[in-house]
Amino acid sequence: MSAAPFLKGSVGIELQIGGMTCASCAMRVEKKLNRLDGVTATVNYATEKARVTVPHGYDPAALVAEVEKTGYTAALPTPPINSTPVSDGDIDPELTALRQRLVGAVVLTIPVIAMAMIPVLQFTYWQWASLALASPVIVWAAWPFHRAAWANLKHGTATMDTLISLGTSSAYLWSVYALFFGTAGVPGMRHPFELTLAPSHGAANIYLEVGAGVTMFILAGRYFEKRSKRQAGAALRALLDMGAKQVSVLRGGVETQLPVEDLQAGDEFIVRPGEKIATDGLVIAGTSAVDVSMLTGESVPVEVAPGDPVTGATVNAGGRLTVRATRVGTETQLAQMARLVEEAQTGKAEVQRLADRVSSVFVPVVLAVAIVTLAAWLITGHPAASAFTAAVAVLVIACPCALGLATPTALLVGTGRGAQLGVLIKGPEVLESTRKVDTVVLDKTGTVTAGKMTLTEVAVEPGTDPGKLLRLVGALEDASEHPIARAIAEAAARAGCPLPAVTEFVNVPGRGVQGVVEGHAVLAGRDSLLAERAQRLSVELAAAKRRAEQEGKTVIAVGWDGQARGLVVVTDTVKPTSADAVARLKRLGLTPVLLTGDNDAVARRIAHEVGIDQVIAEVLPQDKADVIAGIQAQGKVVAMIGDGVNDAPALARADLGLAMGTGTDAAIEAADITLVRGDLRSAVDAIRLSRRTLGTIKSNLFWAFAYNVAAIPVAALGLLNPMLAGAAMALSSVFVVGNSLRLRTFTSTTT
Repeated sequence: MSAAPFLKGSVGIELQIGGMTCASCAMRVEKKLNRLDGVTATVNYATEKARVTVPHGYDPAALVAEVEKTGYTAALPTPPINSTPVSDGDIDPELTALRQRLVGAVVLTIPVIAMAMIPVLQFTYWQWASLALASPVIVWAAWPFHRAAWANLKHGTATMDTLISLGTSSAYLWSVYALFFGTAGVPGMRHPFELTLAPSHGAANIYLEVGAGVTMFILAGRYFEKRSKRQAGAALRALLDMGAKQVSVLRGGVETQLPVEDLQAGDEFIVRPGEKIATDGLVIAGTSAVDVSMLTGESVPVEVAPGDPVTGATVNAGGRLTVRATRVGTETQLAQMARLVEEAQTGKAEVQRLADRVSSVFVPVVLAVAIVTLAAWLITGHPAASAFTAAVAVLVIACPCALGLATPTALLVGTGRGAQLGVLIKGPEVLESTRKVDTVVLDKTGTVTAGKMTLTEVAVEPGTDPGKLLRLVGALEDASEHPIARAIAEAAARAGCPLPAVTEFVNVPGRGVQGVVEGHAVLAGRDSLLAERAQRLSVELAAAKRRAEQEGKTVIAVGWDGQARGLVVVTDTVKPTSADAVARLKRLGLTPVLLTGDNDAVARRIAHEVGIDQVIAEVLPQDKADVIAGIQAQGKVVAMIGDGVNDAPALARADLGLAMGTGTDAAIEAADITLVRGDLRSAVDAIRLSRRTLGTIKSNLFWAFAYNVAAIPVAALGLLNPMLAGAAMALSSVFVVGNSLRLRTFTSTTT
């Protein structure tokens, strides 16, 4: 088709593609779009979206028309992401239709298989009952396969859908012929339990259980795959759900509660302690500590005062703030991160399904064998009925029942075993990535470290009791809501120090706290605060303070009764299992890299402690995905392990994303694998289990095709009887299921 008129420059357009049943469908749409003048397209089967770059002024309707010519549907661009979350309960018509077809197929197919395989159930007119039950399954339930096969035929290609449609249609049409024009329809017809290789007259046999059984099994696999694919958009919903829903806006000096969608740039709003900041803005009144760890990975809360910027969805952990909104809606950092996640998911390279690749060769071979069989029987002087019987038998036995079970059964058992070990695997595409991964990028806060402040050291002046210092400072900090204060108070309580009452408590914004504890005037905070009260640190304490701060730790100076008495040091501590996990990842052949928004000194201390050589520190949240892309550009296949909102775009961009289950919903939804326990050693189990599950799927596919290849000569020689065909189908399926069940023996390295 001719390109629409356009101006200089290019723009990006996103289309929702419908009707794709496999990765080869996505490739077909992509090739079709890329043939248009000036158009560059990437189609993602998992998210069912096409990201298209077109010349400025290009008519999007032309893109839709081109996709429809390929046999699929396309929707014009949707409105941009806004702050209104999409309900997780939204109905997916395609998933609903697939579920209805599956339920119908299960209900109707089970009796058909039972009657065909168990002679005692074959009553006088059982064959006609089988036809009545199997017809809706093979015609209606299998319609998506027939439709896709027709689209493949028009484009001169063959996929798994072609093989399914060909086999089920052949079995059904020959059975109809045998019932109406052969002897299979006579009252009292039986399929005796014979597994002998002997010539039989095809017009006396029906293969309805083969066609219906294959349809049922493969529909089940497609349904579970489609259901997991629908979760691709859940990361965006999780990100948008993180934002505040209501905001206290100051208008005309009056505080009014409004939905956050009504907030406008320039509005002033109130943020109380413990509340989420509604949108990006500037502090115009008040001081506080803001917990930004979910967005930036910074383990220490950020002190803010008038004139400082704040980010929407972060949590006000301290005092009351008045903020002027600077960016709202789609312009906020949260919305921009949602767009980064979506772009990363759409751009992720798709793994071509192995069954489709094999089918593209297998289908033409089967057709060729069927044609050669027909010609050979006719040339050798056999009756036409016998020749057609043998040719159709080749098509019937090629019907891929075990193929339909190969992936879903291994995935079901593998993911089930993973769930028992605290590893949640999202879908079959994930498994291929685990085999190729050679670099693992680890977020620091909440992944390698605990993600919360912990008291790690108490230093005192000579003559000062450390227990008394911890008791007094713990009691004083217990009256504060600051996250660092909470860490100190909790440590004092865990040490068994009774926390006495505090009087005359005063919070010195951004600097520390003071109060009277057990008759002592206690001061805790920055050393400059103590110095103002003539309480200077000794040379030894000052040296200890510098040493701790060089390691990226936070130091609180403590004094009472007019004299500096000591220091308490808090930091984000390394998880006890992290060093062991890193060592195990190395033994799997992976190169670990530490990636964090924290400062370089902290990052290198943590990396040294757990045995990581490569460190990338002080990275802004929106740049983490770019770092991953940069590593991939070096030819590396990258796994990313993280837990924060700031990790979500990087998790989606990586070839394999693993989220700590103790992290945020946005990170978990953007990842391919979730580690429920928050133990980094689970990542080792995840990669080992995924690789073993992938190996099981490949062995299942091999044996499923091997069964077909071995049975085709039997069918071509006219030796196939219905019982043998059904038994072969059943045995191949049992083998595939049994092979998949071996995954239940997988054991964790942590036990």
